[in-house]
Amino acid sequence: MFIIFFLIWIIFNGQLTLEIAAFGLVIAGAMYWFVCRCLGYSPASDRVLFKRFFLILHYVFVLLVEILKANGSVFHMIYSAKYRLEPAVVHFNVPLRSNFARVLLANSITLTPGTITVSLSDDEYVVHCLDKELAQGIDSSVFVELLKRIENVT
Repeated sequence: MFIIFFLIWIIFNGQLTLEIAAFGLVIAGAMYWFVCRCLGYSPASDRVLFKRFFLILHYVFVLLVEILKANGSVFHMIYSAKYRLEPAVVHFNVPLRSNFARVLLANSITLTPGTITVSLSDDEYVVHCLDKELAQGIDSSVFVELLKRIENVT
């Protein structure tokens, strides 16, 4: 977190001089102390965040790939004259532990074309799909597996 504060300081200044860097180190240190002291953050949180960083990047890459694939599928469904759309509402449960992971899954489903998360209550998701074909395997998707891996990093 300290490094992030320092990098933000340098980016907002737009230049790097010895004075700006020295003052930035002091400001970043003060902010890091404040976050640790008043907001319950700890250096152990930095280690967990660093361990999760590459998994989160992998998740973002997979999300982008799935969005592109879903765009192609929805485009084919809509512009195919012989294809009849059969909308479906799917209810399923996913045992994710953190609210962050649950909300991230709901948003990822909504960002993927052809599906919209209608509601999320504890572990139960209600998702509207443009076609019942898009609903297959939604409860065991690659998103769920990656979020479980991210949650298991300690």
